[in-house]
Amino acid sequence: MPAELLTPPPTARPSRRNPEASRRRILAAATETFAALGLDGARVDDIAERAGINKRMLYHYFGNKDDLFGAVLDALYEQICRESSALDLETGSPRQAVDRLVEFVIDFYLGNPKAITLLNAENLHLGRHLKKSELIRSIHLPFEEMLDALLARGVKTGDFRKGISGARLYISIVGLIYYYLSNSHSLSVFFDRDLLAPKELEDWKAHIHEMVTRFVSAEPQGGKKND
Repeated sequence: MPAELLTPPPTARPSRRNPEASRRRILAAATETFAALGLDGARVDDIAERAGINKRMLYHYFGNKDDLFGAVLDALYEQICRESSALDLETGSPRQAVDRLVEFVIDFYLGNPKAITLLNAENLHLGRHLKKSELIRSIHLPFEEMLDALLARGVKTGDFRKGISGARLYISIVGLIYYYLSNSHSLSVFFDRDLLAPKELEDWKAHIHEMVTRFVSAEPQGGKKND
């Protein structure tokens, strides 16, 4: 998904002679609307108006509101996988590659706050749209294999310990930044500090890097194993 799909769409009306441009404009408008109002609160009329297209054309391209929400989620996951695949986790040391992966996850969710609200909305609906997604089925296995290959390379070089699942590691990394951002306002009140202030964010980034590095690292020579 192009980056512009997570930003407000331009105001110019799309040309009916360019179906792909119309689809992109509808997805951009739907992303904004679903992120702001959720699936239940969003209205197709509002999305069509925001996209500068009539409702009949919206239904022509995407079927119905549920299908459109599924298309927005597909675009989001396609963006995540495409951008993470571009990280090139096969070059440099395994530790450097894991650092790049961590930095990518942090920067992605900091730069795409709508992703959090969209995923929250999908989880409220028990993942029923993603369960129907052909795209998810096609991209999840190569993505997981890429992570497992990185960890295996780290074991081979002696940098990482054995027995780490690429999927579980990725979920843990996402969880560290996802929870922080999705609960930043309530946590800021509880701990009496602005957790979105630049210094707090930088400290949290460093904290995540340290946690992940310590978790994947091999046992130091001569070190004792934890009970």
